[in-house]
Amino acid sequence: MARKPVHLAVYDTLADWETGHTTAYLARGGYEIRTVGASLAPVRSVGGLRIQPDVTLDDLRPEDSSLLILPGADLWDTSDGLAPFARKAREFLDADVPVAAICGGTAGLAREGLLDDRAHTSAVSFYLAATGYKGGERYVDADAVTDGRLVTAGPTEPVAFAREVFGLLGVYEGEVLDAWYRLFHDSDAEAYAVLEAAGQ
Repeated sequence: MARKPVHLAVYDTLADWETGHTTAYLARGGYEIRTVGASLAPVRSVGGLRIQPDVTLDDLRPEDSSLLILPGADLWDTSDGLAPFARKAREFLDADVPVAAICGGTAGLAREGLLDDRAHTSAVSFYLAATGYKGGERYVDADAVTDGRLVTAGPTEPVAFAREVFGLLGVYEGEVLDAWYRLFHDSDAEAYAVLEAAGQ
């Protein structure tokens, strides 16, 4: 059976570096990556990349997706313009479809109330506290956290973020997942041999 696509939310001021490991290796693992925007109008990342959305947020249905990824962006903290993406994340989680948020995307989830009852992380605890959310006691000081169908991470942890996503979707597991993380996070040359032996 064909895998459903992974959907990457795209919007102006998108933080380019936060999801590259995740999307590249999901694609290598057989997932189609589709971009989802508020409209089909192109957006510009922080690095100036022009991105053309494949589908609109209104047309995205959880049942047609394997995962929704919410990257960070300046707009998460300067307006409520990205709130519809957090509301879509609620739809996904209510439908038991995974969501992965990094950096500012975690603040959007906090404002939506999605972190009040789930273990989570972000840049720092006081960053989320500034949203006024009620989940402070569930904050975990870790690189990345998975709670059920939700992955969260801070802006400096794109590799740990990817690791959690791969584990959640079963792209890599066990020794191979650990080796992938050690190679890209720690530059552990020995990990390369493990991946090569596993055909990765």
